[in-house]
Amino acid sequence: MTASSRAHHHTRAHSFNAAAAQYAANRPSYPPTLFDAIENATGRPLAGARAIDVGAGTGIATTLLHARGANVVAVEPGDGMARQFRHTLPDIPLVRGDGNALPFTDSSADFVTYAQAWHWTEPARAAPEAMRVLRPGGALALWWNIDAVDVPWIADQERRVERYFGGGDALSKRVGTAARAETALADAITVPDVTHHQVRWSRSVPLDTHLANMGSHSIFLVLGEKGTAVFLAEEREHLLEVFPDGVVEETYNVDLLIARRP
Repeated sequence: MTASSRAHHHTRAHSFNAAAAQYAANRPSYPPTLFDAIENATGRPLAGARAIDVGAGTGIATTLLHARGANVVAVEPGDGMARQFRHTLPDIPLVRGDGNALPFTDSSADFVTYAQAWHWTEPARAAPEAMRVLRPGGALALWWNIDAVDVPWIADQERRVERYFGGGDALSKRVGTAARAETALADAITVPDVTHHQVRWSRSVPLDTHLANMGSHSIFLVLGEKGTAVFLAEEREHLLEVFPDGVVEETYNVDLLIARRP
């Protein structure tokens, strides 16, 4: 990665801090079947387990892990996201830090989780760190909500985003994120296997929520308000042709990777 691309990556990674409330209010959550898949794949329950949720953001995944009975500690590097987390989840421990240098002792966790966050790390540093803090048999779980591009209206929207950004860092680039992460894990650590799972789900939201969700992604946050407003105004018109009642049916495939510590 060049110095320029590293700087751009850093800018995008920290762009969420100025939009933490928007992120918390509009981003999709995760279905219960995702956590069923984690438990089935690892052979251990979340209830009673110690989980470290890294890149916790506003606490979307942390909330669900806590609800499953896990003893969760969240890790978040960003000031704005941490403030929003503490506002939403004042009783769950939050540690300032990032996945490249976890502030935890060796063999101290049953699960280390990354929800929509692994791609902001340096895998060559973050993967060994996760293995270090996991207890033997513990699991590193990474997951992403990926737009289901086999749904025609979503595929059309992805193409419009691609055109708007000139084929650059568009939302559709997230497709394949899990495959890239799996390769990076294999390069960074020696584990018996990394398993890949997928969970499909959907949610129905008002059009304004859908557009605000889009606008909370880093490609739009770094673009700026004017450029984002132009795209979202045009997108509103496209979507009203598909959803005239103003309720959007979003469909996601959650890509889940699990790596076990031997």
